[in-house]
Amino acid sequence: MKQAGAVGSASYEGAQQLSWLARLIIAHTPEEVATGVAGLVGAHPDCLAAEVLWGSGALEYVQQHSPGLVAAADAPWLDAARATSQPQWHADGRRAAVRLCEQPEPVLLVVRTAQPAFDLFEALREPLELAGQLLQRALEWVELRDSHEQLERSENLQRALFAISDLAGSERDMPAMLRGIHAIVSTLMYAENMFIVTRNAGENTVRFLYYVDVVDPAIPGDGQDMPMSAIEHTLTWYVMRDGNARMGDAEELRNQAPGPVAVIGPDSHDWLGVPMLRDGHVGGALVVQSYQQNIGFSEEDLALLQFVGSHILTALERKQGKDELERQVQQRTVQLAEANRGLQMEVVERQRAEHLQAALFRIAEMATADIDQDAFYRRVHGVVGELLNAENFFIALLSDDRQKLTFPYSVDAVLAPPAERPLGRGLSEYVLRQGTELRLDNAQIEELERQGEIAPGRMGSPAMCWLGVPLVVGDEVIGLVTVQSYRPDVVYGPADQELLSFAASQIANSLSRRRSAETLRRAYGELEQRVEERTLALRKEIIERERMQDQLRHQVMHDSLTGLPNRSYLRDRIDRVLATMRHNPDQRCALLYLDVDRFKIINDSLGHLAGDEVLKEVANRLAACVRHPDLVARLAGDEFAILLEQEDLPPAATTVAQRVLDALGPPMLVAGKELQVTASVGIAMGDDHYATADEMLRDADIALYRAKELGRKRFAMFDETLAKNVVDVLAMEGELRQALQHDQFEPYFQPICALDGSDRVLGYEALIRWNHPRRGVLVPGDFLKIAEDSGLVEAIDWRMFELSCRELLRHGDGEAFMTINVSALHLRHTDFDRRLVQLLETTALPPSRLVVEVTEGALLDNPEHVRATLDRLRLIGVGAALDDFGTGYSSLSYLHSLPLRILKIDRAFVHELDKGANTSGTTVVAAILALARALNIQVIAEGIETPIQRGALIAMGCEMGQGYLLGRPAPIARPSATVGGAA
Repeated sequence: MKQAGAVGSASYEGAQQLSWLARLIIAHTPEEVATGVAGLVGAHPDCLAAEVLWGSGALEYVQQHSPGLVAAADAPWLDAARATSQPQWHADGRRAAVRLCEQPEPVLLVVRTAQPAFDLFEALREPLELAGQLLQRALEWVELRDSHEQLERSENLQRALFAISDLAGSERDMPAMLRGIHAIVSTLMYAENMFIVTRNAGENTVRFLYYVDVVDPAIPGDGQDMPMSAIEHTLTWYVMRDGNARMGDAEELRNQAPGPVAVIGPDSHDWLGVPMLRDGHVGGALVVQSYQQNIGFSEEDLALLQFVGSHILTALERKQGKDELERQVQQRTVQLAEANRGLQMEVVERQRAEHLQAALFRIAEMATADIDQDAFYRRVHGVVGELLNAENFFIALLSDDRQKLTFPYSVDAVLAPPAERPLGRGLSEYVLRQGTELRLDNAQIEELERQGEIAPGRMGSPAMCWLGVPLVVGDEVIGLVTVQSYRPDVVYGPADQELLSFAASQIANSLSRRRSAETLRRAYGELEQRVEERTLALRKEIIERERMQDQLRHQVMHDSLTGLPNRSYLRDRIDRVLATMRHNPDQRCALLYLDVDRFKIINDSLGHLAGDEVLKEVANRLAACVRHPDLVARLAGDEFAILLEQEDLPPAATTVAQRVLDALGPPMLVAGKELQVTASVGIAMGDDHYATADEMLRDADIALYRAKELGRKRFAMFDETLAKNVVDVLAMEGELRQALQHDQFEPYFQPICALDGSDRVLGYEALIRWNHPRRGVLVPGDFLKIAEDSGLVEAIDWRMFELSCRELLRHGDGEAFMTINVSALHLRHTDFDRRLVQLLETTALPPSRLVVEVTEGALLDNPEHVRATLDRLRLIGVGAALDDFGTGYSSLSYLHSLPLRILKIDRAFVHELDKGANTSGTTVVAAILALARALNIQVIAEGIETPIQRGALIAMGCEMGQGYLLGRPAPIARPSATVGGAA
């Protein structure tokens, strides 16, 4: 805040007022105008003191007012004056403030008068209006001047940044670019001595990339990379280490450093260093220094150099990137040139390969062409002649007895081989013996003669260069193909040898196929003759086969062990009976479906041979229970069926069923043992609503299982009730799948309360409920067994785990825990704990708020595996509770070995507490509580339903409990009512 003030005591006269107004008119700065205004007002006889204030903040009023005129507590009074154009009097009645102008910032005139509430401002209204206008104009001029200077600095900075960017993209080399950057920085501040240091954070090295110093011209490290430790504790090292700029003389810089300062070279009068940053990481430092006493650096220079430093780093990176890119382009150009040469060679090689492939395809096509042998050989010669010089060419083949060499085709300018000759020791025989290509000139041929590999005289061949390739089919050499030259200018090289080898492989295959085709034609002729002979023999075989088929049909339709008709025979017979019943509604039939009770025990105990004897005896006894046309059949294993076709049904069916049970009653002597065999029988009555045999078999089977459920050794009649029960199970399976898809399951929470008289809720047990669209809310007993049988229970459990965690986190107390019931089926999976951890991460429920309840049955399945799983869950904070404690086989053995957090006392023991003290139930509960305290395990009593039970548990020191007395299961958003003041 700025001010100007004066106190006048002279009498106020018109001439003086005009003089002061003249002084105001010639004033230029706001301070001069303010001084004139204060002098004008202060000269008034009733004005004891006057001052002009502008600026913001109460603190400035305190610092800049005349003694006794304005205090810090006057800030509200002054703010009120700034907000209006009317004079504002202080509460003391002797001080007043009026706003002279509002823009560009409020200016106040503050006076102290000799008379209370004297209206001094009205007397000076016109001069004060003029003074306000002059003050506004002076303040606007100052603001405009400051803006112009700031704009000029910004333009200079922008030109410098553009120049740095242009340097980075120019064709100058790095030293020239750095010199240009130095010149640009020199236009912004004093930078006669400047250096640029770059830092490689990955290798922890630095390089003085640019260095100019009029006092110490030696470049540290000779401008090469050096370890950062080489400049440790220097000012530049501190700037790059912590990324903070530093400025000042030697003493100030030592005070700024958090440690010792190492000095390299002479001390400067003033030193300024800033880090060059890229995305918050220090990429180097930019330093300027002055050795002259009259030249230093300001905060503006510091801010400017920090701003320029980041752009210089960007320019350096662009230049280095451009140089690296040019190097890579040059390197890549060389690589591309080499790759291009390779591609050109590959193109030539590919063209050669395509030419060779086309030739080979033509040879292969000739093998199936309808041409004679001579034409085939001529065309092969023509194709080979396209690949290499084949003016002298022959194909030689071994005879069938491999004792002669035949020449089916030859073209030779000097001496053609004979049509056939015995095997000798010529070059052709040498190739056949070796089984490999042979390329020779005169000297090599003569060397083979000296070695005795071939006979002297070359078998009459005067060739100067000879090339032969064996014809191989499979692993057998069948001949060779040869080209030879009689002129010194025609020489065969490795490429010719390779081409002829490729051609020879196709020629050999083609010859083999043509030979095979010829052999096949001969075989067709022989086959026709043999077919005629075979036809006569087949007629005899057909007669014999028909007889065997009749026998086989009997075997297929009958059981091999008992000789009874099998399932296929029975199904066919039932279908015929049902078809007859559709035309004759008065006809009836009944199907008895039975199996031997506990037959597996007989097989496992006495062996399958004894089991077979039992089955044969059962078959004999069943056959004795019926009469023609009734049918006894063995379906499979120990399953049999009896089809009754009688008029007095169903009474006859029940009579036969009882007869069967009686017939199986007498003991059987099998494997030296007397066996008491029984059976269960299901009966289905046939009528016109059955369309197929399978439907009748299905219903009889349902009745059979009903008989087994009733206790075995009895019969049961199928009716619509049984059918409905089966259909209901299937329907409920489908509805369970729909419930999963439509999210019809909901967690209910039963509170677990403290047994300390307060009944406050400490946790919940999550229990599943099914919001059935037609039947309402279903408890687990209505559907859980079907879910387990259908394999849906695991998917339902995991959905409930997720919903329970989300509901507890959304509506539950922030400290309440939750228990979930985990079956043995889940604990068999090795990834159960990992999957549960993923669920907690997904729902964001803290692991310490979750407790898994396991039963002793789950522990018996695989104790070591369950213990390891619970240990892993404990390590992440998930607790474990042993449910229904005291009802299993070996509860005590688990307490000391399992990582248990909670023990749940079974409701059976809690109900015993209603009988009073000193009962067996009281003793068991007290023992469980004592054992749990000794093992530092928490205890929850289940099934608390009466105040007597709760009182007994509190008296025995039980920590927690749950039951209908404390709260029924309900959605956590609407908890159930509790009694006894439960929370």
